[in-house]
Amino acid sequence: MKDTVVISLERFAPDAKKLAAGLNADFELYSKEVFADVFCNYQRVIAVMSAGIAVRSAARHLKDKWTDPCLVVVSPDFRYSIPVTGGHHGGNDLARDLEKFGILPVITTATETKWLPSVEGIAKERDLEIINKDSTRAVNSSILDGEVAVHIIESPAIAIVPPGVSVMLKRGEYIVGIGCRKGISKEDVLTALDSAFAEAGIQKKDVLAYATAELKKNEKGLREAIDELNGNLIFPDDDMIKEQIPLSPSRALDKLGLPGVAEPAALALSKKKDIIMEKRKYGGVTIAIIR
Repeated sequence: MKDTVVISLERFAPDAKKLAAGLNADFELYSKEVFADVFCNYQRVIAVMSAGIAVRSAARHLKDKWTDPCLVVVSPDFRYSIPVTGGHHGGNDLARDLEKFGILPVITTATETKWLPSVEGIAKERDLEIINKDSTRAVNSSILDGEVAVHIIESPAIAIVPPGVSVMLKRGEYIVGIGCRKGISKEDVLTALDSAFAEAGIQKKDVLAYATAELKKNEKGLREAIDELNGNLIFPDDDMIKEQIPLSPSRALDKLGLPGVAEPAALALSKKKDIIMEKRKYGGVTIAIIR
């Protein structure tokens, strides 16, 4: 299946099919059910119809801008393309791609209207993933007001940043949450991670980041283990962790005031909130894996 689909009302279908062929995209005729299907199966959706029909049809299927497909409306006269969702997440690029068919892009995201970069655009250019996605609104707003510094930190290092700083890491699929007893050794952490990766059927190279609570930031064995893996160890703050609802019960709520460590810390940083492996104990180490 292709990653792009063109949806059209029947009266515009002949030209819409030509557009789909030119983009090497699939074509679907509009129906009340079609948006439910394409939102599950495509990354880019082009709707040849009025913006009102497209918005009303898509609205009930929107969940999260980081995982929803981008939606671009093409006017029925094929003169204009308007990204209505996911502008920073592929929609603007898709609208610009349509210029080769003589369709003029109408871009409404604030940074692009001023020919400025965005956090999402910088991440895409460098093939990086934004780890703290809630930061992008504040940073993009600051970009509108003036220059925003980009700092490249060489490893090994620990970065402690406030909410208004966007953190980008090399791309990866999984967040690995780790909890551990006090004074855990590097060897115990590495052994536990090896066992967890084998059970979950994933590889170390596919890990975007390792996550744990701030109270673990002085655990030398944990930090040394992640350094040896050349991984990124992130400490979501307590407020981020408290917002999560882990599947596995934990006694940490009574002891630490947190709903847990491994599972909620990983959930706090994950994109899809898809639990690959609920928290499991390996001796003195607890691990959860979230996509």
